[in-house]
Amino acid sequence: MNNTQTIAASQEKILELANQLAKELSKTAVKRDREGGTPLHERNLLRKSGLLALPIPKEYGGYGAGWPIVFKVVNIIAKADSSLAHLLGYHYLTICSTFLFGSTEQYKTFYKETAAHQLFWGNAFNPRDSGLKAVRENGRLMLSGSKSFCSGATDSDRLLVSAQEEGSGQVLLCVLPTHRAGIATEDNWDGFGQRQTDSGSVKFEDVIVYEEEILHKAAEGQKVFPTVRTHLAQLMLTHLLYGIAQGALEESKAYVKAHTKPWLSSGVEAAEQDPYIIQQYGEMSLNLHACSALIEKAVTEFDHAWKKEDALTKQQRGECGVAIAMAKTFTVKTVLHITSTIFDGMGARATSDQYKFDRYWRNARTISLHDPIAYKLRDIGKWYLNSELPPITPYS
Repeated sequence: MNNTQTIAASQEKILELANQLAKELSKTAVKRDREGGTPLHERNLLRKSGLLALPIPKEYGGYGAGWPIVFKVVNIIAKADSSLAHLLGYHYLTICSTFLFGSTEQYKTFYKETAAHQLFWGNAFNPRDSGLKAVRENGRLMLSGSKSFCSGATDSDRLLVSAQEEGSGQVLLCVLPTHRAGIATEDNWDGFGQRQTDSGSVKFEDVIVYEEEILHKAAEGQKVFPTVRTHLAQLMLTHLLYGIAQGALEESKAYVKAHTKPWLSSGVEAAEQDPYIIQQYGEMSLNLHACSALIEKAVTEFDHAWKKEDALTKQQRGECGVAIAMAKTFTVKTVLHITSTIFDGMGARATSDQYKFDRYWRNARTISLHDPIAYKLRDIGKWYLNSELPPITPYS
């Protein structure tokens, strides 16, 4: 077996594992959406699967999977359970942030620990929340305050934390054990969607931060490469949305064929023969395939950008950002349309609470509000009309 065949076989094994896990998660997805809370059993399934080490290079104990496979795994899980896919995707985002912002010694240590012990990463990172302050007292750095929208913090082993240094106002990034004294994850996430992402707040009270836990590259601010964290986050969200759209369309298709009754004046014997339902599914399928093409282009551009590392230019970063903005914007529009339109084909009985088909729309709508697509359209328009690159921000 040559190297290409070996890689293909390894990728096939990874995708098979992801599909098996998705199948298991789908069995309880409706029940857990109803209950909300922390999915401890399902988080442990992710730990036991070994997938937490997916993007970690083989020399540090991981699978060494490239971004196209990593995104595909998140997408597969999202079709079955977008909350667990959210937790997994953000785990990948946070652990790989140490490669972007940490020293070589730091990210190697974090990678090895994560792979060896299947550590689950969460975040207290929200860049728009300045409620967490870093203060130096008696030669020690202490954190006090709180952070909101801390997806995956509950039941995590490590937290990627951003704080504001008192006095200078400079942003400080660090990695902390979740169970360090003074850290408390709050059970206050009550969003109507993504109900098992634990995206509530984390409180910090005189939490000690050791020097080796500070990611110093974050303060340098000179290189372009670390700013692709934004691109990684946006692509994770895009794959969650794409997976939701796929899951909704597939489940509704099965329902139409098994349960929907043809309308009395349709002149057909089965709902799937109704020309209006056929047209609806034709349009939804068309839009979903267009999403796939845009996402594939965005992933290819991101993969190239990631491999350039510190050689990445602002121009290359900007062009990659436009591709991602196009993919995400169209996917948001598509998933919101699909998760609403499926009811037209399924009919009134599909609104029964036993099915929880509304969870697809609720989950998609919640994720879609992460950052306004109006500003994505602005960035796309400025690029098309004036060749103006998107600004470098935590969201573009």
